[in-house]
Amino acid sequence: MSYADLSQARLYYVLDGAQDAPVLVLSNSLGSSADMWAPQIPELARHFRVLRYDTRGHGLSSAPAGDYSFKQLAGDVTELLDHLRIDRAHFCGLSMGGPTGMQFALDNPDRLNRLVLSNTAARIGGVDGWNQRIEAVKRDTLHAMAPALIERWVTPQWREANPGLAQVLVDMMRRHSDAGYAGNCAALRDADLREQVGRITAPTLVISGTHDVSTTPQQGRELAAAIAGARYEELDAAHISNWEQPQAYARLLIDFLKG
Repeated sequence: MSYADLSQARLYYVLDGAQDAPVLVLSNSLGSSADMWAPQIPELARHFRVLRYDTRGHGLSSAPAGDYSFKQLAGDVTELLDHLRIDRAHFCGLSMGGPTGMQFALDNPDRLNRLVLSNTAARIGGVDGWNQRIEAVKRDTLHAMAPALIERWVTPQWREANPGLAQVLVDMMRRHSDAGYAGNCAALRDADLREQVGRITAPTLVISGTHDVSTTPQQGRELAAAIAGARYEELDAAHISNWEQPQAYARLLIDFLKG
């Protein structure tokens, strides 16, 4: 296993693809891990050097005490690239990975090639909702809450047709610490990038899921409209669209990143 000891956290990461290929960084959603990108890795690794990592507080990465911010989460990405001696990269973030990518784009425009913002928004949820989620995790534990939480990730039809894969998502969520999950909820509670995303200069693709109730297509269209020249695409999926539409998702990424 590969780890990077950064200034504030220890990140687990994995690399796939040819060493001389363009680098593509993949950033996971809240409650998932680097494993969430498994459906796309075989195809993406044919074109890119794919760098996946567990966001701090998730999976095999450390969970520093306290609340997190997207300045810190984007800073982790910068330090990880420094650790691996990568000067520039493409970036794709899904859900919580989206604001991480937006903040990275704002802080490091010279290190970003192309940006993909998937199933995300410049403002996700509200303060009360995230505070309630934090309190619920402290009270009930993430292990117990996981089955209900992933019901928002995928459509009922997909869960019924793919019960084994739905269980994989539940088990993925259960592998995080309650404190790390809560720290990331705080980052989402406190982040509002709506007035800043217009400064993003990297070519950008926004992907939404038609049935996503966490970050709706309307929010996706608003995000795309706020970033000059951004392209908008919509998939027949809920929140974790790369699981419901794995081939279409991979094709979108490759077409955009190689375009």
